[in-house]
Amino acid sequence: MNAVETAVKPRPRLPEWLRIKLPTSDTFAHTRSLLDELKLHTVCESAKCPNHWECWSKGTATFMIAGDRCTRACGFCAVTTAKPFALEADEPERVAEATRRMRLKHVVITAVARDDLADGGAGHFLRTIESVRALNPGIVIEVLTPDFNDRDESIDAVLSADPDIFNHNLETVRRLTPEVRHRATYDRSLSVLGKVKAKRGDTIYTKSGLMLGLGETEEEILAAMEDLRRVGCDILTLGQYLQPTLKHLPVVEFVSPVKFAEYQRTAEHMGFTHVASGPMVRSSYHADDFSPAAADALG
Repeated sequence: MNAVETAVKPRPRLPEWLRIKLPTSDTFAHTRSLLDELKLHTVCESAKCPNHWECWSKGTATFMIAGDRCTRACGFCAVTTAKPFALEADEPERVAEATRRMRLKHVVITAVARDDLADGGAGHFLRTIESVRALNPGIVIEVLTPDFNDRDESIDAVLSADPDIFNHNLETVRRLTPEVRHRATYDRSLSVLGKVKAKRGDTIYTKSGLMLGLGETEEEILAAMEDLRRVGCDILTLGQYLQPTLKHLPVVEFVSPVKFAEYQRTAEHMGFTHVASGPMVRSSYHADDFSPAAADALG
């Protein structure tokens, strides 16, 4: 079985290192209540992230703007594919209010792909970043964007709001990209990351991530890491792919924690400024472990 085959078999039993205990913290209910009150979407819930119990129990969440309907149908992603609704003009202010109430020092803002919009939703990112910063001076703002079809004007719009970290995920290796990421291309994603670094240089940190366990080889993983370094990517996340539903691509392999640690050492030797590598790692999981200010101080 490989990543391009149809998922018809039951999901395999999770290894011990991927089993999680559900938290009982009152903070989880408070976080859910706040998000419901402000009518905000999170990738934690929409994408069925296995870490959302832990993150919400710690009072953090990754905000997903521009609705909860995506114009793409990636084989790994649980976010609904459908014709999106119109953008909500007050959503940027609601996200800002949520970050204020949650007292976040580091916020991650992502979005569904909006190929129906001329700018791909870039202007909505810009307004959200500005609203968050206006209400929360000093907060570290990390954006996790779609590829915007590699349009310079859309990339420039997001950069004009001065996010601290620009994240765009490569997701998988070159060979598997056509099946894993509908309508996206491997080289387009590299181009987006390269343009951000070329336009902003050392004034911004670029970030990307790979899911492992879809059938990629070690050689392909290392090649993808080298490609990311070639375009100046600073931060790398490596995590285990988990099949969200039986309609999605199957897990081909459960990568061991020992192997993830090996990949982390290799990535650090390649020159990434920060690497998070482990079975439960996701793009925004413990995102605040990386501090732009601390990294700047180290030079």
